[in-house]
Amino acid sequence: MQGRNKVKLTEVASVIRSKNAGPYELTFDLIFREERLFQQVTKGGTLTKQLIADIFQIDVSQVFSILAYPPAKAIKITIERPRPSGSLGETDVYGAQQHGPLLDLEVFLAG
Repeated sequence: MQGRNKVKLTEVASVIRSKNAGPYELTFDLIFREERLFQQVTKGGTLTKQLIADIFQIDVSQVFSILAYPPAKAIKITIERPRPSGSLGETDVYGAQQHGPLLDLEVFLAG
């Protein structure tokens, strides 16, 4: 597409992390190195609810929000946890190890 380059998220975000957002939700924080990169990723249109659902193999209805937060140069994604935090069979009570699939994600940078 004209005016858009594709790069790995790890090349433009200084922080990619996951954590609890209560016992039934996980949140992912993407914090960008520079304001310019934050704006380019936000305007690039790659991060959609459908993409996140596909990456985490969940229904799109389980992707609750994708919010840009300009003061922090950050994007916050919130999804339904596959299992409630601390429930039987749940393996990451703090939700701190769920961001792995985002590390291979390629995003478009708006030009």
